[in-house]
Amino acid sequence: MTHGNGTGTDADDQAGILLVDDMEDNLAALEAVLGSLGEPLVRARSGEEAMKALLRQEFAVVLLDILMPGMDGFETASNIKRLDQTKDVPIIFLTGTDSDSGFAFRGYSTGAADYLTKPFDPWVLRAKVNVFLDLHRKNRQLRRLVAQEHACIGRLADRIAEVERQLAQSEHADARALCESVARMEEEVRALRGRRG
Repeated sequence: MTHGNGTGTDADDQAGILLVDDMEDNLAALEAVLGSLGEPLVRARSGEEAMKALLRQEFAVVLLDILMPGMDGFETASNIKRLDQTKDVPIIFLTGTDSDSGFAFRGYSTGAADYLTKPFDPWVLRAKVNVFLDLHRKNRQLRRLVAQEHACIGRLADRIAEVERQLAQSEHADARALCESVARMEEEVRALRGRRG
């Protein structure tokens, strides 16, 4: 089940939060705590459902229960970290207070970014999730800026090549000297493109 935020934010800027737990009450509690963040909340009742959801859309963070039937949280986390498409998605493990004390270590060793014990403090959970939402937005913004810069460098290289072609057709000595200068500029743009790519 997905919940929109109703804030009128551009859908491309929304960062989904994947909630993975086999217990309905736990999912409802997570939705109640995180609904105010205004991001889409997607439920998964098992590790298998979580993997399908992660392959369908991009998420800023996964809240993952450890004790689930079938594929438990540790196995789910290992599968998430194994795939190129999902390996960078941060995971916050959630577990009950009576859980094994080695769970935290095991959780971090499978690649979890954080670990919370139920019942969790709603303010703490919201604050932790918000950190990952901000990080996701900043990474997305950085990717857009890099893409724009590459496009700009590409247009500049095309323009330089066009000027160089026109100058090469000229009979004037000044034009030939300018042509050599343009060729050097083109080399610099190519070098810049190589460093940024």
